[in-house]
Amino acid sequence: MSIDMGFFLSIGLERNTMQKPFNKTNFKEKLEAHGDFPMLYMFKFIVPNGQESEVAAIFPKNELTIKPSSGGKYISTTIQMMVQSADEVISYYERASNIEGVISL
Repeated sequence: MSIDMGFFLSIGLERNTMQKPFNKTNFKEKLEAHGDFPMLYMFKFIVPNGQESEVAAIFPKNELTIKPSSGGKYISTTIQMMVQSADEVISYYERASNIEGVISL
């Protein structure tokens, strides 16, 4: 089984962003076209330092890998987990969007 590396682009779920609004239907279509479910999916988020525990709370049964930015102001978080559907992936991104200052990749 291969690991889906996610899309590594901002999907527009962040708060207070200047990007285009998140198009849930379009993202779901891309997820479904990208691979077959269930799959091992990699979630990546960047959060202000100190908020990595908020990401961890969304994924309580999964290991969270963290890496601080060079300036120490931000933390990159990575979570790999089995997902059953595109809707499940979207649900996790929507929950993460409630974290102040999150950037979803």
